[in-house]
Order: sequence, then structure tokens, then C-alpha cells
Amino acid sequence: MTIFLQSLDYQLWHIIVNGPRMPTRTIEGVVSPKPENEYNDNDFRMLQLNSNAKHVLFCVVGPNEFNRTSSCDSAKQMWDLLEVTYEGTNQVKESKISMLVHEYELFIMHNDECISDMFTRFTTIVNSLKNLGKSYSNQELVRKILRCLSRSWTPKVTAIEKAKDLSTLPLEQLLGSLMTHETTMKNHENVEVKKKKTIALRASREESESDDDGDLKGPKFKWVPKT
Repeated sequence: MTIFLQSLDYQLWHIIVNGPRMPTRTIEGVVSPKPENEYNDNDFRMLQLNSNAKHVLFCVVGPNEFNRTSSCDSAKQMWDLLEVTYEGTNQVKESKISMLVHEYELFIMHNDECISDMFTRFTTIVNSLKNLGKSYSNQELVRKILRCLSRSWTPKVTAIEKAKDLSTLPLEQLLGSLMTHETTMKNHENVEVKKKKTIALRASREESESDDDGDLKGPKFKWVPKT
């Protein structure tokens, strides 16, 4: 929603966040609202932006939200009301942040989980925190990813820490490196499985051929003369 409003007009987004700038005039050091007959083009533009912002918000909210916000005089009032409705009060936000930070700190890679799925779970937590005003630096995210990997990844983590500067390593580059290594490990595992199957099949055939040779010779009988 934020990106959508900013893409329409950044001044429009500024008015939604900070409120409309009402035209004023200063007489002998006293600031007072400017009469409408003294409005200039810039004054009309700023007032028009507030109306445009309200119109955009009315268009994107549902019937229930429309009823809650229809009496608001400014786009900022509408935005603040919607923010409380969907994100809660500051106390609720703090509670959500605390819960998500706890999830972030305890985050680990699950057994048999691929890098892509793990990264998706991680990104969901990080983005939720960012939307609530809590963000981590790229370096912190990179180090967290490396710490949360399972024990089988230890050699790769050690290699990355020795070869890369974690303070400048982009998170996306780390993800690509891990996914490439994961593909290589899977290929090696597939080769090993095929080798084991080939050895087992060869052993089975040799055992079968040995049994067949024994059947062709037939059982051995001892002749005993009649008395």
C-alpha cells in the first residue's frame, strides 16, 4: 500500500503521513489561516493533494473500513485509523515485535528442509518485523542465516566465513551460494545412491548365478548295496 501511494505521487504520500498543509498567512508576526479568496495555485494544489489522497484510500478500502473512515477530514486521519485497525495500537505493535524477535532469535533450519524453503520462512519473519518498524542490517541477516544452518552445512559455512567479508556480502549472493552448494551435494548423493544400487544388483546377480550352478550339478547321492 505504501509503495502504491508513493508511486502515484510522493507529495501525496507525504500528506498522508504528515497531514495536509493548510494555507496560512502572517500579519505582524501572527500566523492565521488564509482566506480562500487569497489562495494561490500552490495552495490549491496542496489542498487538492489531500482530496486525492482521501479518494485513493476510499477506493482501496472495503465497506467496513469506508464506514469507519468516511467522517475523517484528512487523509492522515484516515491512514492513522486504518493503521490502528490493521496493526493495532503501539502496545499491540510492541507485543507483535517482541513475538517476532523471539521467532527470529530461535530460527533454525529444519531437518530435510531445502535452502529455498528455509529462506522463505526467514524472509517472512524479517519482512513482518520491518513492516512494524524493526529492521536488521544486511550483515546481521547474513550472520543469522549462517548460524541457523544444520550441522551438515558446517564445512560450507566455514569456507564462506574464510573466503567472504560478511560485512559486505549481499544476502542474495549468500542465498545463491548456498543453493548452488545444495545442488552439488544432492548430485553427489544421487551418484552415491546409484553406485550402491549397482553394487547391490551385481552382488544379487552373482549370488543368483552361483545358485543356478549348484542346481545344474544336482544333489550328490551315495549308493548303498542291497544286503
